[in-house]
Amino acid sequence: MDTKTWQLSAPGVWRLTIKKPQSITPLSWMNVSPQEKALQQMPQVAPPFDWDRIQLEEAGDSLILSFPLDRTEKLYGTGLQLLRMNQRGRNRYLRVNSDPKQDTGETHAPVPFYISDLGYGVWVDTARIVTMYCGSTMKQEDTQSEEIRDRNSDLGWRATLVASRVEIRLPAEGADVYVFGGPTLADVVSRYNLFCGGGVLPPLWGLGFWHRVPTLYNEQQVMEEAEQFRLHDFPCDVIGLEPGWHSQSYPVTYEWEKSRFPEPEQFVKKMEQNGFRVNLWEHPFVSPKSELYADLKPLSGSHTVWGGLAPDYSLTEAANLYTKQHEQQHVNIGVSGYKLDECDGSELTNNSWMFPGHAKFPSGLDGEQMRQMYGLMFQKMTHDLFRSKNRRTYGLVRASNAAASTMPYVLYSDLYEHKQYIRALCNSSFSGHLWTPEVRRARNAEDWVRRMQTVCFSPLAMLNAWGDGTKPWSFPEVEGVVRHYIKLRMRLLPYLYTAFARYRELGIPPFQAMPFVISPSEIAQAEASAVEAVQQLNTTDAAYGKKKVREWDDQYMVGDALLVAPLVEGEDEREVLLPAGIWYGLETGERYTGGCIIRVQAGLERIPVFVKSGSVIPMTPALPHVPASGTRVPLELVHFGAEPGEGLLYEDDGESFDYEAGKYTWRKLTVTQNSDGEYAGELTGDSEEWISYNSITWRFSQTRLETI
Repeated sequence: MDTKTWQLSAPGVWRLTIKKPQSITPLSWMNVSPQEKALQQMPQVAPPFDWDRIQLEEAGDSLILSFPLDRTEKLYGTGLQLLRMNQRGRNRYLRVNSDPKQDTGETHAPVPFYISDLGYGVWVDTARIVTMYCGSTMKQEDTQSEEIRDRNSDLGWRATLVASRVEIRLPAEGADVYVFGGPTLADVVSRYNLFCGGGVLPPLWGLGFWHRVPTLYNEQQVMEEAEQFRLHDFPCDVIGLEPGWHSQSYPVTYEWEKSRFPEPEQFVKKMEQNGFRVNLWEHPFVSPKSELYADLKPLSGSHTVWGGLAPDYSLTEAANLYTKQHEQQHVNIGVSGYKLDECDGSELTNNSWMFPGHAKFPSGLDGEQMRQMYGLMFQKMTHDLFRSKNRRTYGLVRASNAAASTMPYVLYSDLYEHKQYIRALCNSSFSGHLWTPEVRRARNAEDWVRRMQTVCFSPLAMLNAWGDGTKPWSFPEVEGVVRHYIKLRMRLLPYLYTAFARYRELGIPPFQAMPFVISPSEIAQAEASAVEAVQQLNTTDAAYGKKKVREWDDQYMVGDALLVAPLVEGEDEREVLLPAGIWYGLETGERYTGGCIIRVQAGLERIPVFVKSGSVIPMTPALPHVPASGTRVPLELVHFGAEPGEGLLYEDDGESFDYEAGKYTWRKLTVTQNSDGEYAGELTGDSEEWISYNSITWRFSQTRLETI
């Protein structure tokens, strides 16, 4: 089969159409246009390899597409992977699954997109399950005899030999395959995000602190709990309602339970008057008791889930029924957004649920396609609803796919291993996703604090108390530490919002794994010093070897100036890989020289966060909640280190889509130093008028933040 007919789809992006791809894919469903202007401003690149090195062959009812692979290159991406960051040498079976407890590739958000540290990426745009063999297979003609070792006597024996190709199992009907150029790994991801429409810019209030109340709370209990945040001096912007707000859940009605919420509109208004947005939990499966049931029944799949309909939302008629009901009963009364749960499905032996792959839907889609696409469908339906009102939303979703970077949703999981949550935060940055390591419970005060510290440096800072009613102050002995970090997040809102604005315009993820900012050679040097090897023969107790290379998947960048290195329960020190340059402990002021591995200690009162010397961080006071649009607050511009430097500040109204009509401003924050050693700050931008701030204070040559 011919693999040489690649076409240029956008600057640095090439497409190959194989056979007749299906009509609905993630890219076609999202219906986005590439950000051509931003793509044209990126470095010009040639194809990463000769097209004749790509092979395509038939294998039974599938197609196998393969790409060349260097011996040392690392492969990242493939969606929201919780169990590893470097996918080299692994098989990735990319199916949506709510319980990815084994390292198979199944996950909440599988994306058949891998990125090489050599500076290119490969994406398969399909609603089918794709399997990627990421250098884990070896053809006979590629096998080198010198690589074959005797496991009985050779300490260098390996289960997976160094393969020379990535093999991808495509659906039988074919697919569109895209190759993205670099030249760097960061450029590849930016191109992908820009090609998919750019990154999302959430409303400013969405970056505040969130709290979800127990599932059967009524409106009075919700308002009393919200008031406790103010009384305890804890910032909070969003209160989430769990299944009990429905008249019935599992399956759901999408209708208010009148005994708990007799006057929903008045409840939502009162909450907003007190500075709280309301977010509603829901899932896709419609109860026979719902007013939507009769109309949706002929528009739904052949199989039910929990006795509820699985509507075919690829049909305009079904989507219109959903959005009309949500508009009238939720959005028009002021509800701010949704938590879209259970749109993934589980394969646990003792707890399997979801319509099967052979389910049939009126549109002609089968269960496999619908399951892979359901998360995207719900994200887009709700996003489009809020957009029609010129209101931004921000919410949670438990399943997603490719081309999702424009969606105002953050992924989460019912799993709860802290280190996996940190790794997921890193991995989400490769595939156009956002992730929250939400806090739900803790074994003790130490676990509580470490989780709270991590979540405060994530895309969505949330405590989910739906099950056991925990509060941020549930461990009184550490209440002050938790309050400190929620307030620190509130102070950093201008910085976080600016990072998201760069995501929207340039495709640069606001939260980035370390391969974005450290070159392959630097990472290789660090890994060489961090190898842990057990000098013994492999036995049946360690069938595939004990050699472990550190991936640095437990630290990440927030924006371009802050490096976060979380600790988990049982840790009070750790190694940190610092990029080149001078860095300071954000709250300790300790000076570090980067380009190496350092070891830091941090008691329970601190999470290791480092700020790059020369950075200018925009900050505001730690207010109880994000002020309403049009309210102006003080702005503080904090310059770190002894060297001159610069930063950026973005502002708009924080709530609407008016920025798309040019109603926003970018400012450059520049710090210079004269011959007498005195510092001066300058603001330059495309407008003299301030949207959000009423006063400006500069602080120069700082090495640490002042205590809140």
